[in-house]
Amino acid sequence: MTASRGLQQRGAAGTSASVAEAKRPPETPGVTWRRKHILDLDDFTAEEVELVLQTAAAMAQVLRRGIPRVPTLRGRTIVTLFYEASTRTRVAFELAAKALSADVVSVAAQTSSASKGESLVDTARTLRAMGADVIVMRHPSAGAPYLLAEQQEASVINAGDGWHAHPSQALLDLYTLRQHLADLQGRKVVIVGDILHSRVARSNVWGLTHAGAHVVLCGPPTLVPSDLGPGAGDPLGLPPVEVEPVLDRALEAADVVMALRLQRERQQAGLLTGIADYIKHYQVTASRLARAKPGVLFMHPGPMNEGIEVAPEVARGPHSMVEEQVSNGVAVRMALLYLIAGTQPRAPS
Repeated sequence: MTASRGLQQRGAAGTSASVAEAKRPPETPGVTWRRKHILDLDDFTAEEVELVLQTAAAMAQVLRRGIPRVPTLRGRTIVTLFYEASTRTRVAFELAAKALSADVVSVAAQTSSASKGESLVDTARTLRAMGADVIVMRHPSAGAPYLLAEQQEASVINAGDGWHAHPSQALLDLYTLRQHLADLQGRKVVIVGDILHSRVARSNVWGLTHAGAHVVLCGPPTLVPSDLGPGAGDPLGLPPVEVEPVLDRALEAADVVMALRLQRERQQAGLLTGIADYIKHYQVTASRLARAKPGVLFMHPGPMNEGIEVAPEVARGPHSMVEEQVSNGVAVRMALLYLIAGTQPRAPS
């Protein structure tokens, strides 16, 4: 299944039921979508997360059809504004926008006026003047999407900001898990690796705890925040989670194991004794994964360093959900764009 073959569009004789359903959010009792921006999951309610997942399920049904467009966001302009390199996230958002018939404008910092010294605020004003409805932004500085949102009539979706947050990745991870584990309440989810510098880990902690999962963080002491309780130590105030520094113990009876990409620059910063030592203690191998439950699900946000944070037989083995995560990314981003752009008045130019 591909996004290019996945969508049902309106025929001359009328509108199909699936397209009509895509024009309005699914019914979720007591929940009305009121958000203008999606910056992180820390202030989402469990009901709002559920609405996103239900909307993604409806979009996935649309993606399974044979005609590649629905007219849901026709006339809307989606701008992808990326100050960092990206493949999965950027392409998924652009495919999602095109599947909803939005106009898509792609801006890369290295080929934009940012390379000439244009500030983020000036870029925001330029995009606003051009009539952007939604700006999907990735930036190396934590908080940059928040600044952009303050300067914008358009909606802003955070596609990753520094070490801070990556809400769409966490939502697609939740969506993938829900396809296999109907209820995450009480499920043990182990996140392994560089927790300290991972925006994926931080957003997943919020999303998973909203869903009732028991989250266990595992990694070298230098790569795990020293205090994960709200309001102390960790400036982002993550909800309380369990920390287990020994991987073999962390994996006991796990329902889900998520490995994070080991960033080589951390070794250069003196936070690791060496790659070989990390592999010895924290690589997710088949023998270690056997400590988890028999049906354990393995996840990775990508890109994977096979042979470092995960052994190849796990990355490509029967427990791996990695390719499914990538596929589900389009449906989840369609849901976010729909909820943001399809339920908001058009931004004034």
